[in-house]
Amino acid sequence: MTKEVLARRVLELKPSGIRKFFDIAATMEDVISLGIGEPDFTTPEPIIRAGIASLQRGDTHYTSNHGIFALREAVANHLQALYGVTYNPANEIIMTVGVSEALYLTFTALLDPGDEVIIPTPCFVSYQAEVSLAGGVPVEIPTRMEDEFEPRLEDIESAITPRTKAIFIGYPNNPTGAVASRETLLAVANLAEKHDLLVISDEIYDRLVYGREHVCFASLPGMAPRTILMGGFSKAYAMTGWRIGYVAAPKEYVDAMVRIHQYTIMSAPTISQYAALEALRIGEPYVQEMLAEYDRRRQLVCRRFNEMGLKTSVPHGAFYVFPDVRVSGMDDEEFAEKLLHEERVAVVPGRSFGDAGIGFVRCSYATDYHSLEIALDRIEAFLKRHAG
Repeated sequence: MTKEVLARRVLELKPSGIRKFFDIAATMEDVISLGIGEPDFTTPEPIIRAGIASLQRGDTHYTSNHGIFALREAVANHLQALYGVTYNPANEIIMTVGVSEALYLTFTALLDPGDEVIIPTPCFVSYQAEVSLAGGVPVEIPTRMEDEFEPRLEDIESAITPRTKAIFIGYPNNPTGAVASRETLLAVANLAEKHDLLVISDEIYDRLVYGREHVCFASLPGMAPRTILMGGFSKAYAMTGWRIGYVAAPKEYVDAMVRIHQYTIMSAPTISQYAALEALRIGEPYVQEMLAEYDRRRQLVCRRFNEMGLKTSVPHGAFYVFPDVRVSGMDDEEFAEKLLHEERVAVVPGRSFGDAGIGFVRCSYATDYHSLEIALDRIEAFLKRHAG
């Protein structure tokens, strides 16, 4: 078979910078990985037991395309209790295979060829790729460290064209750890209303926030009818491998997503849905326990980077630090490659998250405290050697 058989939109996709460095690190010994955005905690035991119990009861069949009603109802109650937003569990929530499927469903349901989606960067690597795979055009706008990686409204507005269909936001942010302020989000809301745009909001890290308020975009005045809200269980409940997330949105959008979902997935994994239901029932103490430990690590990493002279915006959400490494005399890719080979520490070059990330690296502190201390010592030794 020749290369021409493959779809151009697939051939033009850039390989994931995260996966590249993870694959290299996997072939080496004594590597401390600060590269993968995955909790190092095991799923809390009661949640695991709930999944096992579902199997033992014989719940091994498909569920409704939308997902188990009790789980959708629990998600609706959860969002109402936390953010005061109201969704009808019957037809405004769909359970998905993580937020990854939520992205696929959303863009496939919304975009015609050539439709544009404005995406502030740095951002998670999947956003632009999923827009492109759906036939759309991702339009990147930069965010900056001096703005704590919140978007400037003039940048968003200048990117709007007659082909713009939506603004995509992802806060708390991966890779920067930024948490968007209410003022910034209200300004985005005003733009969306002014130009009659949808807002797609990935809030998978909503429970991992330190000393700041997380503002659910759909909770802003008048925004629920034009917001597609994505969330899930991977990060706050340490359930990445369970692959369970959700979309909450007006019925017309969820109906369209179900049309796609029923032909591609059928339903999210049944065992994972029952585990997620238990997570919402009993998981809050575990969330708070993990949050406190992440905060302890966050303070360690920020303090050490500052002492090393690596300038970083203090992250107020998620579990990432995004230091500027240009002081080393290297760009982000060279820095990451040499650090991996010389000191056995894996980080991700910032350019993996869009052009606005060039010169930075993403470091995840979702690893144990002692390993973080060792990794930071190695990074310090690396910097001293190259500065010399």
